[in-house]
This record gives sequence, C-alpha cells and structure tokens, in this order.
Amino acid sequence: MYRSRQHRMLAGVCGGLADRFGLSPTLVRVLWLILSLFPGPMWVVYVVMWILVPEEPKKY
Repeated sequence: MYRSRQHRMLAGVCGGLADRFGLSPTLVRVLWLILSLFPGPMWVVYVVMWILVPEEPKKY
C-alpha cells in the first residue's frame, strides 16, 4: 500500500486506501470523517499512517 500522489487532499492516506481497495477516494474520505466523529483514535491512526506508509513511486 502507498499514499496516493493523485488523490490526495492532505497526505494521500485516504486516496491510497481507496486505490488499494478499489473504492472512490471521496467515499473513503466520507467514511473516515464519519468514523472520526465517534470516540476513538482515528486522527492518531491517520497521522501514524502518514508517517509509516510510503508515498506512491513517481510514474515516468
């Protein structure tokens, strides 16, 4: 899995998840937003993925 270069709003985490699972990046962002409204570590998970998941390689 990679962070997306094309479908990024902030760090490309949601875009990378969308590419990995064949979903729309908008759908993944909306799901993440809804889940982040409930108590839980969604923001922490996003930051950790931002740090640990490598960025998508450049396509020449």
